[in-house]
Amino acid sequence: MAIEIKVPVLPESVADATIATWHVKPGESVSRDQNLVDIETDKVVLEVVAPDDGVISEIIKEEGDTVLQEEVIAKFEAGASGDAKAESSDDKKDSSSKEESSKEEKKEEAKEETSSADLDVLSPAVRRLVAEHNLDPKQIPASGKGGRLTKEDVEKFIKDGGASAKSSDSKKDSGSAPVSAGLREEKRVPMTRLRKRIAERLVEAQHTAAILTTFNDINMKEVVDLRARYKEQFEKVHGTRLGFMSFFVKATVEALKRYPAVNASIDGDDIVYHGYYDIGVAVSSPRGLVVPVLRDADTLSLAEIEAKIREFGEKARDNKLTVEDMTGGTFTISNGGVFGSLMATPIINPPQSGILGMNRMEDRPVVINGEIVIRPMMNVALSYDHRIIDGRESVGFLKTIKEFIEDPARMLLDL
Repeated sequence: MAIEIKVPVLPESVADATIATWHVKPGESVSRDQNLVDIETDKVVLEVVAPDDGVISEIIKEEGDTVLQEEVIAKFEAGASGDAKAESSDDKKDSSSKEESSKEEKKEEAKEETSSADLDVLSPAVRRLVAEHNLDPKQIPASGKGGRLTKEDVEKFIKDGGASAKSSDSKKDSGSAPVSAGLREEKRVPMTRLRKRIAERLVEAQHTAAILTTFNDINMKEVVDLRARYKEQFEKVHGTRLGFMSFFVKATVEALKRYPAVNASIDGDDIVYHGYYDIGVAVSSPRGLVVPVLRDADTLSLAEIEAKIREFGEKARDNKLTVEDMTGGTFTISNGGVFGSLMATPIINPPQSGILGMNRMEDRPVVINGEIVIRPMMNVALSYDHRIIDGRESVGFLKTIKEFIEDPARMLLDL
């Protein structure tokens, strides 16, 4: 039975998508729920799975093509086998040797065109791999439809030592000529849809909001000691590690309760005060920085927060985050400290009005009770929309977070 494979229904805010990677070829047998293709939107990568056991009979939309929701991208034969499909294909080829010869010539021409083309004609997934490993697409054998270079082709080339061979050749070349000759190479790599969307939103934030940043530093000793004392027992009981982010999420929620303007947003000429606390937590993914949302963070325990953040991290790494995971959010926390940042001014995530930036923790000399002592200190920053949040509220908000982190018992006692 023939079935049309279509683009899933896209969220209201997403107009179109791009075919990122086909994981199957025409005539290849697949199992029910097997991932057929990755479709990249502005926010997430969507997986389209096989509706049943069968065979992909035709791929209509190639990697790199722009598609709309519910557009047909392939045809699927339920219950068919790859071998039967291959035999049928062979019969058709044998029926006309001239047609076969013509197809082969066209395929070779297409392969030559693909080999000589630059990165602009490659799919997003292939472009990333080629750029990351400094590869020349012309040196990689292409097996895709019409001689197209696929992600699997690049991965096989790397696995077979192609990348290292290229690197070795480069070293030989550089050895044969003086370094002072100076190779001035450039690469032009198209932005992914996610990177484009991030760029648009950052510019939008700078153009539409009056962004201001205030700073403070936090003595992390109490949290560090608490974590060291209970981390093994915590992991044993709850099945997840105790990190610092859960403390900051809890402290942030308490601060938002005291300063509701920081949890608000502007809608036209109105200020919308949110009576709930959906906290976005920025995590790194192979496609860039993404911000999944902790729903109703005020109702979550430290263990539940840590488990959810860990789940988000795994899903981001595997490109499994859904649109629902990243939709909404009333406030965001970004931890640049994991990359070594000492001080940064984060940009708010519209339509939110505030974002907390954490930085790296390091031992510094500080004065406590008239004595100079060494303490683990962290710089924190609050960027906020000055149109609805004034200086008193922003400073008070950040000071509240500082007080809760420096004395975490206050969160338990609601003080």
